[in-house]
Amino acid sequence: MWPAGSVPPNPILRPGYRLDFAEAFNGPALDRRKWLPYHLPHWSSRRQAAARYRFAKGSVVLEIDDGQQPWCPEFDGTVRASSLQTGVYSGPVDSADGQARCNPDSRVREPQDRQRLYVPRYGYFEMRAKAAASRLNQVGLWLVGFGDRPERSGRICVCEISGGFAGTRSTRIGYGVHAAGDPALADAWFTDFVPIDATEFHIYAAEWTPRHVDVFVDDRLLRRIPQSPAYPMQVMLGIYERPDAPAGPLNRQPGYPKTFTIDYFRGYQPLAGYGRRRPAPAEE
Repeated sequence: MWPAGSVPPNPILRPGYRLDFAEAFNGPALDRRKWLPYHLPHWSSRRQAAARYRFAKGSVVLEIDDGQQPWCPEFDGTVRASSLQTGVYSGPVDSADGQARCNPDSRVREPQDRQRLYVPRYGYFEMRAKAAASRLNQVGLWLVGFGDRPERSGRICVCEISGGFAGTRSTRIGYGVHAAGDPALADAWFTDFVPIDATEFHIYAAEWTPRHVDVFVDDRLLRRIPQSPAYPMQVMLGIYERPDAPAGPLNRQPGYPKTFTIDYFRGYQPLAGYGRRRPAPAEE
């Protein structure tokens, strides 16, 4: 049986692993040694792509406000975003050289200095969070290729939850691997209905190894995906309001702000390592 209501936090010590990164979001300010409070600012600007957030009860609450402007109207239309990320990279202005292109026509509008706050290669990553119950909103946790070379652009979606599918008895969770510009990967996207209420706290996790990615909800394996990006990736946590959000059985549109509440995020490395690792390009 899946538990009802919120799931308690996991112990911070994980047998067989060492803690590599821990963020409890206790406030009162965001730790800028760990997080950048912007969503892919190189395609827009730091001002336009700035996250709205606050701290409450030992969690960070990412928000979409009523008067918030789209994060990148030139290339992503009316989509609004509040997102945190652990790295950033871009090429020069007017180039197509940057992380996570949101549109094939995307061009750098505000060049960013390279920052690698937490950019691991392989590990176990875990978030305890609760989602927005609003039809136009999506929330999630992604690992995104740092993108300093075109082929280092694959993505692992640990979880993506659309508010139109976040019911009190069952929630549809999207997850998988996106190739983006990585020729060694193939798109593998999955959606499972899980008997949880995602508007309560649950634990979403993935183990990224050199051979596969395992995806978990509340410590239960959803699926093993038999492929793996082979280069460093940054963490991205975010809430988005999308006019083209997939239609679901729930049509709730509560008032603003729309929220994504994250209790903690943790990254671990296995004490024994992952054995023989797939060769990766040398770091610059």
